[in-house]
Amino acid sequence: MPLNKRSHLITAGVARSPNRAMLRAVGFGDGDFEKPIVGVANGHSTMNPCNAGIQPLVDRAIDALKASGAMPQVFGVPTITDGIGMGTEAMKYSLVSREVIADCIETAVNGQAMDGVLVCGGCDKNMPGGMIAMLRMNVPGIYVYAGTIKPGKWKGQDLTIVSAFEAVGSFAAGKMNEEDFVGIEKNACPSVGACGGMYTANTMSSSFEALGMSALGSSQMASPDPEKADSAAESARILVNAIKQDIKPRDIVTRKSIENAVALIMATGGSTNAVLHYLAIAHAAGVKWTIDDFERMRKKVPVLCDLKPSGRYVAVDFHRAGGVPQVLKMLLKQGLIHGDCITITGKTLAQELKNVPDAPRANQDVIRPWSNPMYRHGHLAILKGNLAPEGCVAKITGLKSPKITGPARVFDSETACMKAIMAKKIKAGDVLVIRYEGPKGGPGMQEMLAPTGALIGQGLGESVGLITDGRFSGGTWGMVVGHVAPEAFEGGPIALVKEGDSITIDAHRLLIELHITKKEFAARKKKWKQPKPRYTRGVLAKFARLVSTASKGAVTD
Repeated sequence: MPLNKRSHLITAGVARSPNRAMLRAVGFGDGDFEKPIVGVANGHSTMNPCNAGIQPLVDRAIDALKASGAMPQVFGVPTITDGIGMGTEAMKYSLVSREVIADCIETAVNGQAMDGVLVCGGCDKNMPGGMIAMLRMNVPGIYVYAGTIKPGKWKGQDLTIVSAFEAVGSFAAGKMNEEDFVGIEKNACPSVGACGGMYTANTMSSSFEALGMSALGSSQMASPDPEKADSAAESARILVNAIKQDIKPRDIVTRKSIENAVALIMATGGSTNAVLHYLAIAHAAGVKWTIDDFERMRKKVPVLCDLKPSGRYVAVDFHRAGGVPQVLKMLLKQGLIHGDCITITGKTLAQELKNVPDAPRANQDVIRPWSNPMYRHGHLAILKGNLAPEGCVAKITGLKSPKITGPARVFDSETACMKAIMAKKIKAGDVLVIRYEGPKGGPGMQEMLAPTGALIGQGLGESVGLITDGRFSGGTWGMVVGHVAPEAFEGGPIALVKEGDSITIDAHRLLIELHITKKEFAARKKKWKQPKPRYTRGVLAKFARLVSTASKGAVTD
């Protein structure tokens, strides 16, 4: 059997001569039909900085694939940019794009019987979408992250895109002058690359190193830097070797390797979206993994890194300090990850980490020593209670006290809540409820960076709670609870909250509670009627009909 095991039926023999004729038109010669056909899923887009630097990486990967004896075939993959769509109706397409990306890659690779795939993407949903596709298909694959953006600068301060969202609130509250407001907007994004803190893109890309599906040390490089293109070429060589060894994604992605990825997410203070995406990744891999497993991991793993949004540093600082390999080695030393997990290189994770120091360098404070963590336990807490029987996700770092009881301020959309915040109608002690923004109700479970950023900018980040069946940006911090399930559109308890009801969020007790009697709950439930769908045709309507609850990853297959 030739090395091109899957594409052999397309490329081999006289009976397949029409197939060969078509492939000759795209550059195949007589000696190329026995080579593995490797798909290159290209997420390049000029619409956003996250993906605008991808083409040079793809070009280097293509050259390396050819030099390694493969026949690369490039196809495009769409992307939606959360930072541009945030706070608008366009944001509803963000989570949907995760499924579209997965479907596109699966269709292209399986539709042409390719022997492997190198996926290159940058913005938030590119990573889980690509990983879900690789696990569905189970042909050798590797993820190449497009890289992080470099920090902007304004008056000596490092900026990220979140700086611009928080500036909106500060300016509206009269706490920032116009010069600084405009200066931050103009300088927040100085280069290509994904949002620079430990937001969703950098969270997912760094976790792929721990998962074993990306080259170690590659995820926090700056997109414009030469080392990023070098790593794309090295990733291509690694992939061809994996094809030769027949190392498949489901050989790599197991319950143990997902534990490694989640441990890394906890240690670095990663995004709440990782909960949603790893539930979906586990589903695609056929691995048993539930929302309660995140809480189990949180209790074991401390937060070791001082990274934005709740910390001080950005991804390029993290990379210079030793990055993901350094944190993984510390976790390995403490017995908190499984070193025997196989990686895409064919080596175990422990073998890959062999030459990494046991402790971080003393001349940096991005990665804290084991004896002095940022927090003794992880930051992504799974809360349950009568408001979220299936669970919800709270990000509890950066808060003096992750506990609040206050009156509910109820909004049936993000837009309505944002208007109230900008009109200064929200006060310290309030608990905002944004509902009908879940997977089905939104549809699309849009992120809430606009209202949370505005609250931070107005100085209300620690004194106002926010509960939603939607999601939060990886750049969000504060007293926020997302992914409330069941969602309002399905008649979940969040649909029954009334203005002024008392609500408690208590991360210490892992509790989210609406203070009404069971009798009152039943009476409200009896009166509730499901609203009409916001979309009845097109991709959003299809997504709403197919999508699962957030507590199971909002998957569609």
